[in-house]
Parts: sequence; C-alpha cells; structure tokens
Amino acid sequence: MAVNSPIPVAADLKPVAGIEIGYAEAGIKKPNRKDVLVMKLADGATVAGVFTLNRFCAAPVQVSKDNLAAVQAGGKAIRALVVNTGNANAGTGEEGLARAQATCAALAAELGCAPQQILPFSTGVILEPLPVEKIKAGLPAAVANLKQDNWFNAAEAIMTTDTQPKAGSRTVDIAGHTVTLTGISKGAGMIKPNMATMLGYLAFDAKVAQPVLDVLVKQAADQSFNCITIDGDTSTNDSFMLIATGAGTLEVNSVDSPEYKALAAAVTELSVFLAQSIIRDGEGATKFISITVEDGASMEECRKIAYSIAHSPLVKTAFFASDPNLGRILAAIGYAGVDDLDVSKINLYLDDVWVAKNGGRNPDYKEEDGQRVMKQSEITVRVKLARGTAASTVYTCDLSHDYVSINADYRS
Repeated sequence: MAVNSPIPVAADLKPVAGIEIGYAEAGIKKPNRKDVLVMKLADGATVAGVFTLNRFCAAPVQVSKDNLAAVQAGGKAIRALVVNTGNANAGTGEEGLARAQATCAALAAELGCAPQQILPFSTGVILEPLPVEKIKAGLPAAVANLKQDNWFNAAEAIMTTDTQPKAGSRTVDIAGHTVTLTGISKGAGMIKPNMATMLGYLAFDAKVAQPVLDVLVKQAADQSFNCITIDGDTSTNDSFMLIATGAGTLEVNSVDSPEYKALAAAVTELSVFLAQSIIRDGEGATKFISITVEDGASMEECRKIAYSIAHSPLVKTAFFASDPNLGRILAAIGYAGVDDLDVSKINLYLDDVWVAKNGGRNPDYKEEDGQRVMKQSEITVRVKLARGTAASTVYTCDLSHDYVSINADYRS
C-alpha cells in the first residue's frame, strides 16, 4: 500500500472542458486490464512536454518529440495522445519506431486527423516488440467511450507495478477566471530525475500560447517530477505533458504576466502532488522521505547532495529498518562530489532532532530520539551547509525486501 496516500475518488476528479478520455482492454500483457488510453483534444488546445534524458529513449518518446517539434515549426496542432501499458517499446530499434508510428496512424484514422497530430506513449517491459496489432484492435473501443469524466479510468489505464491509481484535481481563480486542472501520473520503480519511469499528464482549461506553455512545462517539471527518486534508475520512457485545452476564459500569452505566475503556481502545486504520489507508491515503500539541503552555494550543489543521500542503498535500507545509523547520511554527503565542501560546518537534522553539529555527532543527540523519528512513516532529513543561501528538496522512499521481490518477478 502507498504511504499515506489514499486512493483517488473518481467523483472528485473534475472534468476539464476541451479534453475527452477513453480507454480499452487490449490484452497487451494481461487480459481484463485497462491498458490503452486515448485523450482527444479540442481545437485550439496546446500541448508541451518534457522527456527522459536516457540515451536509449523509447520509440514513442522519439515520435512524440518529433511531432511536437513539427507543431513548433508551424505544423498542425496536436489532436490526441495515446498511451499503452504493458510494453515500453524501448530498445526496439527501427521496428519500434515503425510500430509507434503505426499506432499514431491507426488513431489518426479513427479521429480523422494526420498521424503527426498524435502523441504516442508506452510504459512496461523494455526490449520486447510492441504488440501494435492489439493496440490497433483496442482503439475503436477507446474512441467509442470518449468522455470528459474518465480521469479515474485513465489513471488506472497507465499503471504498471503501481499499487493504486494516482490522480488529482484543483480549481483556482485567476484574475476573475475559474480554471480547472486535473492530472494523472504513474510510476513506482525505475524512478530517477531527468526524468523518472513515470508518465504524467496534466490538463487545464486555460488558453496558453505555445511558447508560454513550453516554459511552464519545464518550470513545473523541475520543481516536481525532477525532484523525485526511488532507486536511482533513469527510465527510457518518462514523459510529462501539459495540455492547455483553451476551452476556458483565461488567456495567458506572456510569462511576465501576473496570470502566468498564478497559473504556474497552480500547475506546479498539482505536479508536486502527482510526483509525490509516485514516491508514496514506490515499489515496496514503507516510508516517505523528504531531503532538504539548505544554505548552499548553489541550488545545483544542494540538489547533488540531496540526491546522493536519496540514492544511497545504505541510507534507504536503514530507513526501512528504522535504524538510526545516521553516519550513513554523512558519508553520502561526503561523496556527493562537492569538492570544496567544508564538512566541519555541516549540521544534520532528522525532523526536530539535531543529529550532527559542526561535522560531528551532536553531544546532545540521543539514540532514542533518532529511533523515535525513524519509526515514523514520514521523515524529513535536513542538511545545513553554511555556504550560502541556496536550497533544494528531493523526495524519496526507503528500500525494502519487497522492492527486490517486485523487480525480480517483474516480467513473470
């Protein structure tokens, strides 16, 4: 079960005008499972995305990036997104590209648009051929049940090893305009920023110029999906998409406007919620851990140290065991790669407990205080570097026996 993360309630997920959602059970990996998702966009919608930096990026990532680039070059607008679970279509070479493009062509034929107006996404097992015929056979059913209030089914349709769907909605007032935002995400393992084996889709009904949306998606991702890690593995398929349907009354045409600032805050807040939902549902996770590094010379070095702690198997297994073996955190700080770090100035806190003072054990630290915090399901690690004013926070989870079992059995 996910850590302090209740299952979304379908009725609480608000429809977003300008986007319709349909799903199908195509039997891609297992029968009787939602595994194909279609999102159809209204005329006037704009779409922007950020993708994995893994050099082995999957075929659908390559096709989606190409189709988005065509829009930015003056081509036809994106009309739909199609997602399949059960197969990543990664490490599949030219044949994988052909199958991703065939998926686009099949959906385009259903919707009466060009294949280049479709964005494909896949998640699942790597290095196996995409069963494109199953996907094509499932598309008519997905198109037939297109409707605005299918967000809960959409969240279920993109799951792999997730134990529960991940979704959320917000309604905000911006300059007198009501804006509705709804998003879904998936991911439970192979999670590391740039980005993670995650898919995220967030739609809202404001009208946003394409250049502005391109800035917003990067800003939101950098503060959310690029601040999470479960196991340090960067996936081949991760994608985070923003969809501005344009069906509402708010228009945002400049990143310098107060309307943009308010919209960016709402999008980022929901993105953080969706990103944290992935960590809370990490494979085998029993604890949700926030790691904040403060007083750094730059945000980059703060983030580097935070990830060094978050990626350490020794740190993560200590958290699983509720063992305050906190010297492991100091070791991870020391090998993070900040070469001029003065460790004699470092202070380490575990929630309200001051563990290390000026680079050594705090004389007032008591093992039972550390034990008390380590037994909690939510823990904050705070590191003060005494080097400047920069700060960064990343989110991770513990590493348990179940993580090994889940990944050992993943393909069975």
